[in-house]
Amino acid sequence: MEPARGALRASGGAEALLGELEVRVQDVVRVSSWWERHGVDCAILALSLLALPPGFLCLRSENLLVFALGVTILGVCHYTLTVKGSHLATHGALTESKRWSKIWVLFFVEVCTSFTAEHAKYGHVKMHHGYTNVLGLGDSSTWRLPCLNRYVYMFLAPLLIPIITPLVAVERLREVELGTALRTLGLISLGLYSHYWLLLNVSGFQSPSSALVCMLITRSLLAHPYLHVNIFQHIGLPMFSRDKKPQRIHMMSLGVLNLPRLPVLDWAFGHSLISCHVEHHLFPRLSDNMCLKVKPVVSQFLREKQLPYNEDSYLARFRLFLHHYEELMVQTPPITELVGLQ
Repeated sequence: MEPARGALRASGGAEALLGELEVRVQDVVRVSSWWERHGVDCAILALSLLALPPGFLCLRSENLLVFALGVTILGVCHYTLTVKGSHLATHGALTESKRWSKIWVLFFVEVCTSFTAEHAKYGHVKMHHGYTNVLGLGDSSTWRLPCLNRYVYMFLAPLLIPIITPLVAVERLREVELGTALRTLGLISLGLYSHYWLLLNVSGFQSPSSALVCMLITRSLLAHPYLHVNIFQHIGLPMFSRDKKPQRIHMMSLGVLNLPRLPVLDWAFGHSLISCHVEHHLFPRLSDNMCLKVKPVVSQFLREKQLPYNEDSYLARFRLFLHHYEELMVQTPPITELVGLQ
C-alpha cells in the first residue's frame, strides 16, 4: 500500500504543479489581443502566400542573383507554409473556429505539404504529444534510419524529404476510407501540379525535367534544419516506458529541448518548433507568437519549482549527434526511471 500512496501523492503533486502553471499561462493569454493570439502568425502565412508570385517571376530572369533570389523566396515560403502552417493548423492554433481549423488543415497539410491530414493529426498530436519520449509511441523513432551512416543521414538524406513525403502519404491511404483517400489524393495532386504548372507557365521553364529539378531544389532548401530540429529536440533526452511514464509536467520538462532563436527558422518553422518547444509541448494549442510570449512565465516557473528546462544550441546538438550517432540514432535508447514520479 505504501508505494501506491506514494504514487498517488506524486501524481497529485504533479497535477497541482501543472494546474498552477496553467493558471499563470492563462492569465497571459486572457489579456492578449487577437493579434497576439492569432494575428501575427496568420500575417506571416499571408505574407508567404503573397511572396509566391514575385518568387516565380524572379525565376524568369537570366540574372543569376535574381534567379537565386527567386529560389530562396520560394524555398522559404514553401517551408513557412508546410512546416509552420501545417503545424499550427494541425494543433488548431490558427483560429478558434472549428470549421476553419478543418479547412486550414486540409490546405496546409494536404495541398501544401503533400501529406495526409488524418495521419498528421494522429501521428503528431495524439501520439507524439500524448506520449512524448515514450518508447514505441511518441519517441520520434520514425526519424531513425539505422541503415544509413551518420554522414549520409545528416547531410544527404534530408534532400529526399520532398520525394519521400508524398510517397509515404500515398502508402498510408490504404488505412483510410475510400472517400478520404480520394480527397487526399486529389488535394496532394493539386498542390504538386500547381507548383509544376506555375514553373512552366509563369517562371518560363522550357522543359518538364528542369521544372521538376527546380521543384526539388525549392522544396529541399531548408530540409537539413527541418530534419535536424526534429531529432535534436527529443532524441538524446530521457526516454520512458509505456507502463512507467511520468506525469505530464515531468514528461515535458525532461523530454523536450529548446534551441536558441534563429531568425530564418523562427520565421519558416515557427517559435514553437525552435525556441519555445518546451512551451509548445506543455500548451500545444497556443500559436507560435503566444508560445514566445509565455516563454518567460514557463521558464521561470520550471526553474522556480526546480524542474528541468532544457536548452542547447543548434551547433552543440549537431556535434553531439555527429559524434554519438550510433548511440542516439541506431541503438535502442535506455529507459529513464524516475522514482516516485511514474
